[in-house]
Amino acid sequence: MVHRYKQFYNAINLTLDYLVLNISLIVVYNLLDSSLIPWMNNKSYLPVVLVFNLLWLLSSNITSLYNSVSDDDLKVYHSAIKTYLLYLSLICTIILLVIGTKTYFITKEYLFYSMSLFGILLGAWKVVFFALRKSDRVLLSNSRKAIIVGASRAGNELYNQFNNKVLKGYDLLGFFDDEPSKVKQQHLYLGNTSLCMDYVLKNNVDEIFCALPYSEHKTIERLMSDSDKNLIRFKIVPEYHEYFKNTSYLQNLGNIPILSVRAEPLENILNRALKRAFDIVFSLMIILFVFSWLFPILAILIKLESKGPIFFKQMRSGRDNHAFLCYKFRSMRINKDLEHKQATLGDPRITKIGTFMRKTSLDELPQFFNVLLGNMSVVGPRPHMLSHTEQYSQLIDQFMVRHFMKPGITGWAQINGLRGETKTTEAMLERVEADVWYLENWTFLLDLKIVVNTLLKSITGDKNAY
Repeated sequence: MVHRYKQFYNAINLTLDYLVLNISLIVVYNLLDSSLIPWMNNKSYLPVVLVFNLLWLLSSNITSLYNSVSDDDLKVYHSAIKTYLLYLSLICTIILLVIGTKTYFITKEYLFYSMSLFGILLGAWKVVFFALRKSDRVLLSNSRKAIIVGASRAGNELYNQFNNKVLKGYDLLGFFDDEPSKVKQQHLYLGNTSLCMDYVLKNNVDEIFCALPYSEHKTIERLMSDSDKNLIRFKIVPEYHEYFKNTSYLQNLGNIPILSVRAEPLENILNRALKRAFDIVFSLMIILFVFSWLFPILAILIKLESKGPIFFKQMRSGRDNHAFLCYKFRSMRINKDLEHKQATLGDPRITKIGTFMRKTSLDELPQFFNVLLGNMSVVGPRPHMLSHTEQYSQLIDQFMVRHFMKPGITGWAQINGLRGETKTTEAMLERVEADVWYLENWTFLLDLKIVVNTLLKSITGDKNAY
């Protein structure tokens, strides 16, 4: 939903959530603390406040809490409850198990009362928030009057967005076009383009959406100039908008505006550096604290059950479609179909230890060495066999787009259930769409969300992992 007040709602929702959290922490501190040290001067307490706030940031990003502020009330409340429960889980894990309650003089009593108060205040604030959202009719009493100039395909599709209430905060008055027959809604036809500015001034129109083709550039320039002179907002709807399926990215080369087909956050060198730093640190932690002791156990079990090497090595498609050698623990018996046939449900090639490793994703552990080598990332599209890349690139238009970035050990598609065998082209298309969405919407917090969800799925198991 596009809403003139969406950013306002986002800011209010996020700010008040943090305010409610910190009020809860401070109030309970003042009620329970007997040291008489003001909370602002307590050096042991301030790190606790920071941890509590950062964990709420992580929880809200994992559940996408602040992406649903414009949805229905039930969905927002459900998302808030899910975030709160996840937050409690993280608090208990981090404070009680990792940091320890004695380190910063945190008592279980403080945890219980502060989190209970936070839950009560959060629930009450959400009720107030719903009331604020429902005051749309008050906010929209100053809705902007708008017209569309040009009943082209773009103009008519823009009208559909207004008509379907996708664009809120506007009162669409009608169309101007030099060819009346182009206007499908004849009752909305207001006249030809030469009459436009007179109508705009007489009816106090606030915004003009210009959907004229570039061939009408003289008319566009005149309307733009007249709009500026009369303090009217003028917006251009590009006639080639159908090429842009998602949010486009505008940049200037000299004084020429260039529209990219898709946004790529990882084209920013700082974003790439942040992602690479996380890849190195996280991979080293997994290798040192998990792989180091688990490797000899899995190696013995793999060797005992079937003949062959411990590791399975295969050429996979990487960034910019450069092939690289991908490593996994061998989960199948040696067979002639390894290079081109996917694993299927009940596949007789899979060993017993292989079934367990695939279910828990332990077979992917050696790929953390691929991450250190720079062939892969912790999070990204899964690397496919070269034969599958060749096959699906001919069947799916956007298939090769996923190779604009490094492949990953886990990804957005995987945590959304799009992993394992792809029996149909439609199944692969869903996976590709998820990979492209990740490419266009990458954030560091999204990576953290994917990693946490992957760890949870590794514990609970995934029905598509076989």
